[in-house]
Amino acid sequence: MTLLQQIAQGEGKTLELKRELPKNEHIARTAIAFANTAGGKLIIGVDDQRSIVGVPDEQLFPLLDQITSIVLDRCHPPLLPEIYTANIDGKLLVVMEVFRGNLPPYYLKKEGRQQGTYLRIGASNRKATELQITEMERLRSNIGFDEDICTEQDLQHLDLKPLQTRFALRGKELNGDKLNNLKLVKVEQGKLHPTNGLMILLGQLPHVTTKCARFKGQNMGLFLDQKEFSGDLFSQLEQTEAFIKNHIHLRGEINGLQRTDTLEIPATALREALTNAFIHRDYSNPGRDIKVGVYDDIVNIVSPGGFPNTLSQDGFIEGRSEVRNRVIARVFKELGYIEQWGSGLQRIRLSCESIGLKTPMIREHGDCVDVEFYRLLTQAPTKMPDTPAEVPDTAAEVPDTPSEVPDTPAEVPDTPAEVPDTPVEVPDNSQKQELLILQAIAQSAKITTSTVITLLAVKERRARHVLNTMVEKGLLEKFGTARSTYYAAKRRKE
Repeated sequence: MTLLQQIAQGEGKTLELKRELPKNEHIARTAIAFANTAGGKLIIGVDDQRSIVGVPDEQLFPLLDQITSIVLDRCHPPLLPEIYTANIDGKLLVVMEVFRGNLPPYYLKKEGRQQGTYLRIGASNRKATELQITEMERLRSNIGFDEDICTEQDLQHLDLKPLQTRFALRGKELNGDKLNNLKLVKVEQGKLHPTNGLMILLGQLPHVTTKCARFKGQNMGLFLDQKEFSGDLFSQLEQTEAFIKNHIHLRGEINGLQRTDTLEIPATALREALTNAFIHRDYSNPGRDIKVGVYDDIVNIVSPGGFPNTLSQDGFIEGRSEVRNRVIARVFKELGYIEQWGSGLQRIRLSCESIGLKTPMIREHGDCVDVEFYRLLTQAPTKMPDTPAEVPDTAAEVPDTPSEVPDTPAEVPDTPAEVPDTPVEVPDNSQKQELLILQAIAQSAKITTSTVITLLAVKERRARHVLNTMVEKGLLEKFGTARSTYYAAKRRKE
């Protein structure tokens, strides 16, 4: 991307525009913020409307010297930005380009590390919190938060069953060697402890939760449904996916005599976006969680923590992949939730565009990653035909023989015993629930009642009713008895 194209996009995480040289402290803060985040450029000679006004020739060299002195004198550890000029349409610009540093946290000498460390959040420089400074120091040692040891928890008192079950479904064993190789455990002073990654995967940290809401209309003024999910990450992922699917529409297509129902937003795109949110969110901040909002016009997924500091918006769009949580990512990869690094964004876009949906918006918004899927707004009712030419006139569509109309009492109940006192409950989302169950069976070959309870976020009675109905319809077969009961897709007879 050329310098002119960058200017046209406006200020952001990696770009700041100034008409004139700003105050000394502002230059130093900007350099520090860029170095602590993803690098960036300060361009002098561009006004607030992004018009190029240039720098007077006589000011050029003094400006270069002044910027160099400010950065060298006021920043620690020392920064060595590239400072150069650019000629656009005969007007000179001064550019200070700062690359992401290898020795964070960088800070203002006179303010000290605690008060003088800055980050680039959106288009502004913000003072870093103690937690953010700690995270930078950890990254300086090339250790992510999920790789760090959790000394507060004894491994012996930790229930590994949720994770062991996931591995077993893939035909793998989660033994001591596997725990060690995946960096889920570490030894300290001769004692085995879980890492933060293992605690996160098991949902044992209090802030590892997901909040979901269905709002009425296109804003947060009134919600129709609200859920908060906790527990292991994989259960949260499935429950969140089920929540979204329960609140969006099915699209029906007729192929010959068969009707095929698909979600209005492709399940592939939803699963990919949710998986990215769980893998890449910032777990080092205990005060935040993933939030999912379903509105009439969009489905919104917000994950705390912006792009990793080594990644910019442009790099993300180009398919560049940077992993913030390496332990969590390895486990998701091991269990088949990740197909290929860096391919998720393309799958999301292509799956939505292939059915005529607007390309989803994925952006860094402040220190969050915001994903918006655009829904198909409800269409107006089809207009009834009002001219003879629009009305079919074939008698074949209207039965006119007595044989087609039942005339025996046995076919039309007329006694109280035959007519139920209460209306039969036919839930509107039954087709969606059946579709979710079939999709789950397609992945793991079989399903149990307890899994359906989690998948659909319903009570046991409702889960059994849905499964029994699918058996009656010939969609599923029931195997086993009592606690060993499970269901599988019905086999077709050759």
